[in-house]
Amino acid sequence: MENMRLKLKVWRQPKPNSKGQFVEYQLDNVSEHMSFLEMLDVLNENLVSKREDPVAFEHDCREGICGTCSMVINGHPHGPQSGTTTCQLHMRHFNDGDTITVEPFRATAFPVVKDLVVERAAFDRIIQAGGYISVNTGQARDANSLPVSKEASSASFDAAACIGCGACVAACPNASAMLFVSAKVSHLALLPQGKVEAQRRALNMVKQMDLEGFGNCSNVTACEAECPKEISVNNIARLNREYISASFSYEEKEDKGGGAG
Repeated sequence: MENMRLKLKVWRQPKPNSKGQFVEYQLDNVSEHMSFLEMLDVLNENLVSKREDPVAFEHDCREGICGTCSMVINGHPHGPQSGTTTCQLHMRHFNDGDTITVEPFRATAFPVVKDLVVERAAFDRIIQAGGYISVNTGQARDANSLPVSKEASSASFDAAACIGCGACVAACPNASAMLFVSAKVSHLALLPQGKVEAQRRALNMVKQMDLEGFGNCSNVTACEAECPKEISVNNIARLNREYISASFSYEEKEDKGGGAG
């Protein structure tokens, strides 16, 4: 394929509270071998050469494992290619003459910082609320002394593949973070090390998710369809079970005067 000529419609917003708008750019000689972020690099080089403000966007590893390259491309978080992050999306998936619309994730809990950059500290606070295992320091136990079934370890590993990019939130019409929270709860709840704090974890993480302003899950399952790591919505069902079980346990302890623990 020869180099492509593309029209880009990019969301430009100079400050968090300022009014944003789509700005059109014409980009010639785009190689099909470029990644999407390399294409944006070329756009920014052109803008800088004209003494114009480059487009702000996030990136880090550019290997599909950190989740920072999040943006909505033609209506799809991370773009039209399934199971792919923006940095791993290549221009060969577009055609000469295409118009490509690029915008930030849209969610109240993900306020825009500038252009395509959003603030996702809400996810960090959810993790801080319970997405961890507390252990005593010292000699590590031998792995073989903690038997884990293949089914449980595989399901835990699949859930742990979540990179916390926020595509699930951007895809959900309710801006729900249930897929993210359920993945973090699942990968710990399925392992022996995570069961000690399982009830407190489910209650605290869901509570923090609600405090951050994320919406409710209504089983649209767009989150799974757009997730670059293809995290299953089965994790949401597991989170619901963990949460309901923890809620009943909490009520029983309250009735006995023991508190939540």
